[in-house]
This record gives sequence, C-alpha cells and structure tokens, in this order.
Amino acid sequence: MTALLQCSSILLVEYADSGMPEERHFSIKEETLDVSSVPAGGIVIQLNHISADPYLRGRVKSKGKHPLGTPLRGFVTGTVISSDHKAWKSGDLFGASMPFVTVQMLTASQVKETLMWKLTGIVDREQLSLGLGILGMPGSTAYGGLLDVLAAKKGETLWVSAAAGAVGSMVGQIAKNVVGMTVVGSCGGEQKGKLIREQFGFDHSVDYKTVSTAEELAAKVRDCVPEGIDCYFENVGGIHFEAAMSLLKRHGRIAVCGSISSYNSAKPEYCKINISNMIYSFQRVEGFVCHPWLTHQKGEFLKDMAKWLKEGKIKPQETFFEGVKSWPAAFASLFKGSNLGKVVVKVEA
Repeated sequence: MTALLQCSSILLVEYADSGMPEERHFSIKEETLDVSSVPAGGIVIQLNHISADPYLRGRVKSKGKHPLGTPLRGFVTGTVISSDHKAWKSGDLFGASMPFVTVQMLTASQVKETLMWKLTGIVDREQLSLGLGILGMPGSTAYGGLLDVLAAKKGETLWVSAAAGAVGSMVGQIAKNVVGMTVVGSCGGEQKGKLIREQFGFDHSVDYKTVSTAEELAAKVRDCVPEGIDCYFENVGGIHFEAAMSLLKRHGRIAVCGSISSYNSAKPEYCKINISNMIYSFQRVEGFVCHPWLTHQKGEFLKDMAKWLKEGKIKPQETFFEGVKSWPAAFASLFKGSNLGKVVVKVEA
C-alpha cells in the first residue's frame, strides 16, 4: 500500500442563511496523508463518491451550528484500502455517513460509531454510485416511507412530489412496479414529466411550474385522479402539502420527508391544515427519516432493493459531477431544478 495519499476535504467556510448556496460558502482543502499504518482494530478508507442532498441545506445555515472551517458530513461511497478490523477487509465496498474527507483512518471505536453498510457482492466498483441512491439514503427513504409509513396497498392511488428526484423517482417506481398502485408524480417541466412516465412507469405527471396556488395544483392532480388520493409522499412542502390535504381520501396518509420549497428561506414556511376535516376522515400525517431501514432495524431494505434493481423494477437515474471541486455546483443544482435523479460527485474527475 502506498504510504502517502492525496486527500481532499470539503469545508464549510461561510454560512448561507437564505438564498442560493454558492461556491464562496465552501472551500476545498488539499493535503497529503501518511496511511502506512492501520489503527489497531481500525481501517483506512478512500472515498469514491460524495453525495449532494437537499437536507444538507440546513447544515450550512448558522442555526444549523455546523462549525465553520470543518468538513461537511453526509453520505458517501468508498473502498477499504487497508484493514485490521474483523468485519472489513481490504477491497470491501461500502456506503456510509461520514465527513467529506477523501482519505480517512478510522480507529476501532470510530468504525463502531460510523454508519456504514457493506456493498461488496451487491455491486461492483462501476456501480458503486448506487450506494448513494437506490442502495443508500434515498432508497431507504423511499422504501421505508412508502411501505411502512404509508403502508401502501395494491390498487390505491399515490401522489409523490419532486417525482424526478432521487427519492421521488424511487417512490413512484416501487409504488407502481412492486406494490401495484396508480401513481401521479409532480415535477418541473415537460422533460421531467416525460421521464417519469416513460422511463419510470408513472401513470400521470403534473408540471407544478404551470400553477401558482394550492387550488390550481390540486385541480391538476384531480384531472389525473378524479376521486382523489389515498397516499401522498411529501418532498416539497408549501402549496404541494396544502393541495394534497385537499385531495386526501378517507383513511388517507401523508408521509413527510422533505420540504425543499423553503430550504433557501431564512424562516420556515408554514402550511395550513383544516384539522377538523382529518378527524372523521381518519387521516394521518407522519414525518420520518431513513435511519430505521438503512440500519436494518426495520424491513429488508438492501436485500429487497437489490432484488428489484436486478429484476428491472427500479431503474437508476443519476446526474454526475466530476471531481471534489465540483461539489458546490452539484449542491446548488438541487435548488435550481437542473438535476435528474440522484446527484453524485465522483471523487476522481
């Protein structure tokens, strides 16, 4: 093993409380690390891909309290290049949540404390980016939110917002191709609408950019499914949530995992709910995160998703950026609507 490796870190150097996050808010630190010795019971790892995800927007606000001058932390894929750990061997592929530092030496205690899942035998190095999407945080979010939180059933009707994004595209595919639901997806522009219908199998698409109010958006969805919706998977918030509440049937459910419409605002956006309508309709709204499914506390996420991927029931869609220095641009693309599916930064350009 080479004793000296080049290492890059993505640092937060300036808070962005409102507006679009820009390159000036981040810095790339370059250094050389000596990795000639492995910590006792530890591992040495090298990152292959770094994720850009909407939830990180909260981390770069001053109230997020991420210390300036320190590496951001999020989801990555990588390779074990040296190991003294019984569960990991040299060459193992993994997904993880850890600092955006391309070469790291983890002690035994750090390995224990780090969320890592093994992808060896599930994908090869050419497919490793899927550990950020279908086989990572977005995939487990879609899986848990649809199957457990919404308890989706065959024959029901689902509406999912941000349907061409990393989570929404998988929610729709699982709903249509695994559960057997009628699926409506909302996204921005005809290109994305065509994608979710023709490639992902959605029954209907709605272009949210053609409306400006919750009432107009609800009317567009009702044109697709006149009787309303049984389930709504929330990624956007704002008028999307209010429209969904007006469309929700008796015993309807809403799973909330994102509200990207307000992420660049200094203050949160509040949505209106007529709670009286929920009482005798037995409706439910539940927020959640992916952790129980990603850590195997619930369900069989990796096993099931790998099977559906192999069967062609789920098709990956990725937008790649080349090199660590492209991460700020990759992150900004999430809020410009210019990406399709999962945004992935390749560590080596």
